[in-house]
Amino acid sequence: MYLAYSLLLSLGLIVLIPHFLFQALAHGKYIAGLRQRLGSIPPVKGKPVIWLHCVSVGETQAARPLAKRLKQQFPQHDLVVSTITLTGQTLARDVFRSQAASVFYFPFDWRWTVRRALTAVNPAAVLIMETELWPNFLRECKTRRIPVALVNGRISRQSYRRYRLIKSFFRRVLSSLSIAVMQSEADAARLEELGMPKERLFTAGNLKFDAELGTELTGKTEELRKRFAFDSSLPLILAASTHAPEEQIILETIQKLRQKQPVRLMLAPRHPERFNEVAGLLQKSGLSWTRRTNPPNPNDANATVILLDTIGELPATYALAQIVFVGGSIVDKGGHNVLEPAAAGATVVTGAHTHNFHAIVELMNEAGALVQLPVLENAAASDELAYVFEKLLASPAEREELGRRAKQLITTNQGAADRTMQLIAPPIIAANAHTS
Repeated sequence: MYLAYSLLLSLGLIVLIPHFLFQALAHGKYIAGLRQRLGSIPPVKGKPVIWLHCVSVGETQAARPLAKRLKQQFPQHDLVVSTITLTGQTLARDVFRSQAASVFYFPFDWRWTVRRALTAVNPAAVLIMETELWPNFLRECKTRRIPVALVNGRISRQSYRRYRLIKSFFRRVLSSLSIAVMQSEADAARLEELGMPKERLFTAGNLKFDAELGTELTGKTEELRKRFAFDSSLPLILAASTHAPEEQIILETIQKLRQKQPVRLMLAPRHPERFNEVAGLLQKSGLSWTRRTNPPNPNDANATVILLDTIGELPATYALAQIVFVGGSIVDKGGHNVLEPAAAGATVVTGAHTHNFHAIVELMNEAGALVQLPVLENAAASDELAYVFEKLLASPAEREELGRRAKQLITTNQGAADRTMQLIAPPIIAANAHTS
């Protein structure tokens, strides 16, 4: 079965070569770190190594409280961090610059690339964030007796249905995990149904509840506030992690709102390769606008729309906005992280499609800590959004209460990082004793 998986992986990469080439030439994706993706990773020598793997930006942000505790509890170890995406790599190099001995790209999941990477890094333990279960990588770790922990694990309903189609193979993949620490009981139940032994399966909550706003982000917030003259007298709506056609829907919403009251918009597309595409929409909108990456200009203070075309700055913007709309939720992309704006005490609005964060959105709905829209056709979405935004802007007390409940929910559910550390520390300690 592993051979069939490797052949399918190779075939898939061959079929997708034209797509990869286009993305590499047009956006610089995939070509970055190609040598590392092929397993040529700079050797990590000296201390025992803990390898923390994140996929992209969301997992990297979520891993911050765990990385902090790993460095505190295991100062005799080096921490290394891997990502798959370019955006995740960029952010990881920034946020882990004082904690990680090395940040690199995760290897393609062929046995020879995995073996090269593991030989170079020689980890004492591997921690995998959320759902990154690469069969050949896990199998090779098991062969080398390297403990692997799945942390902040989650299995969405869609993923669960897909994995059930290959349940016998997936059970073998899960047998390579030393421990799985899941976000919720529902996630744990799905993983157990897929074959994870119950004695190695635990629930610790979601690390995203423990996310901290770094001092560098606080400084960034003030920089943005001053440059763009954000103040409460002119409301700011932040549209975060948007996908097409959500940007067009949001722009139409702002145009409708501005017929009744002045309002500003900060627009943060989910994928950097779409920044120029969204800039084209802004150019056609008739609204005054600027890009974050443009040189500072006195007109920045008067721009109706600010395009946040940077990586890693989004968490610094939540405290600036009266309302935060979290994208990937009007279109069916599963939604994005509602906890970061909630932690900032923002008034959070999201669409109906939030299956990637089902448990969190459910908690926030139960606590009355966010506004969730019904399922909307694109044509009707701007009218509904305009109505919701107008109602919230007219009621500061309601916005304040939504923000207060959101922050209280965060406080109540914190502690996942400490609980996770209690569960994963014994395998790391045992691995260190074995290798010493």
